[in-house]
This record gives sequence, C-alpha cells and structure tokens, in this order.
Amino acid sequence: MSPLRDGNHEEMRDLLDLYINESSQIAEARRLISAISRSLGFNETEIGKVALIVTEMATNLVKHAGREGHLIIRSLEWGQANGIEILSLDKGPGIEKVTEALHNGYSTRGSPGTGLGAIRRLSSVFDLYSLPNLGTAVLASIWSGQLPEPPDNMNLKIGGISLSKPGEEICGDAWAVDQAKTRSLILVADGLGHGTDAAESANEAVKIFLKSRRLFPAEIISAIHDGIKHTRGASVAVAEVDADHEVIRFAGVGNISGAILSSLGTRHLVSHNGTVGKEIRKIQEFTYPWPVRSKDQSPLLIMHSDGLATHWDFNQYPGLSHRHPSLIAGVLYRDFKRGNDDVTVVVAKPNVD
Repeated sequence: MSPLRDGNHEEMRDLLDLYINESSQIAEARRLISAISRSLGFNETEIGKVALIVTEMATNLVKHAGREGHLIIRSLEWGQANGIEILSLDKGPGIEKVTEALHNGYSTRGSPGTGLGAIRRLSSVFDLYSLPNLGTAVLASIWSGQLPEPPDNMNLKIGGISLSKPGEEICGDAWAVDQAKTRSLILVADGLGHGTDAAESANEAVKIFLKSRRLFPAEIISAIHDGIKHTRGASVAVAEVDADHEVIRFAGVGNISGAILSSLGTRHLVSHNGTVGKEIRKIQEFTYPWPVRSKDQSPLLIMHSDGLATHWDFNQYPGLSHRHPSLIAGVLYRDFKRGNDDVTVVVAKPNVD
C-alpha cells in the first residue's frame, strides 16, 4: 500500500497458500517465513517473532486440522514500512471457549497451551474466529518497526485474498483500492482464462483503474474496456463507497459478484453480461444504500470473482461480520472456494472501532 498525494491505493497479488497437514511441514513454513521477512527488511528480533507466530499456527494446524489446514501469507507495505499478514485456516473441531483459549495454560490436547496467547502477544494486529465443528480462522500481522498509523483520509478497513487456481503459479485475478477522505474505490478484475495471459488482462485493468480514479465506476469500466482490447479481456467490477452520502455506486461487467450486508438486509449488486476489452452490451451504474451511521449494524461490502461460490450465507456465521475484513475473506475462501479457478475475495467495512 503506497500513499499518494491525493489518496491511498493498494493492489494485492503476492499471496502464498501453504497446506499444513504433517509435522515435517512446520519447519519448512518457519524457514520460508523467515526468508520472506528477511527480504522485507525485518531485523533478527522481528524475524524471530514472525517465525514463532508461524510455528505456533502450523503446530495448531497439525494437531487440530487434519488435512484441511493451511497458512495464507502476504506481504504488506505502507509508505516505507513493510509488514507480513498471516492467516491460519482450518475445518477442524473449532474452539468452544475462545476467551479461555487465548490465555496461557488452556489446552484441549495435552500441550502447554501457549500457542494462541503467544500469537496474540507477538502480533501488531490479531483476530480470531471459531465455531464448534466448523473450524477456526486466526489472523496475525506484524510490521518491521512501529505499526504505521493509518492516515485520517482512509474511511474503510479493507482485507482480501487473491490466489491462483491449484496448479497455476500466476493468478489471473487482481484487485486494487484507492482511498480518499470520504470516497473510496475498489476494483476486482478476473482475466479471461488462467495463467500469464489472464494476469496480463487483470494487471492492465488495475493500471487503468488507478489512472482513472477520479471518474465514476461506469466511466472507469469504459476506460478499462478501451485500454485492454489488446488482451484476452476480463470481468471487471468497480465499487465507489461514498461515506458522506451513505451510498455505494457500483458497475460491473462479467462474473464479479458483490453484496452489501447492513441493517437493511443483504443486497446483491448487479453486473451485466459481457467481457471488458472484448464485448460489452451495456455498462450501467447502480446506487445502493451504505448506512454507515446506522446504530444497529455496521455495513459490510463483499466483492469476489467466480472462483468463490455464491451460496454463502452470513447467518451460518454469527459474529463474523464484526471481525477483521481479512479474517472474513479468509473464512469465505476456506468454505466456498470452488477449487478449479483463480479466486479473489475483497471485504470492506467502515474504518471505525
């Protein structure tokens, strides 16, 4: 994430998904995260903290998750500061007493029970979500040096996952964000097909999005359509979150799905058929309520490519909407990824505690 003179933008593709199902993979995960953090400029003390977090997460996965556990790792950037975000996801038995599990000495498997408590103490940002018989998701991030203070012109807290189809090294999806004081833009692009050519389409969409960020969503998609005709084309959706007027303006072409969860219920966002860069019959912008000042429920925006099934239902996940956006994205990815396509999930909520 890099600060701009008149806004802040973020584009994320550098995600790594490590499946952890046996004890020999714990040391490999520790070695890998140590190498990543060293390449980001972490000092030896910070590298040790990150390595311990990953070791504790991976150990818990081996003990509790069977063959369903994995760690998702991405690098973070804010100005000159670098960080690492780690998601631990499993479909194990879950944690019945979450509060107790965060205190040293609590264990259901005869271990010392220091894992989750140590992860929370070592992390700059920590969050956890667990349901009995459905699994556990743990989020931890750590920064090199002091945790950067978000500027006051960021009105959204945003998290996301963008991972390639199994067997592919390059993800053909991409997402990007531009934030100003009361107006934020979010792009999700799914390049046609998979691999390098799909990634080219998605990357070009991101570049044009960032150059066109002063435009409205439908105008941005029109600009992307004109600018990626030399590529395979892509499905593209753009959401503009207008905090002052409490609305979201949304335009989409192709198979990008979107939904707003709020005190008004769940509202699914409309995209038209077509392929940006190839054939578009209609670009239409829709306006939806974004009741950011509601006292009943803070709104949540979810956008995702078709690598994620659309039949998710938040009623199955009590309290999940209150968790960190990256954790929400992780739970949706864990439970609803199709497994045969690139997948991107982006979650945004008002940046208020």
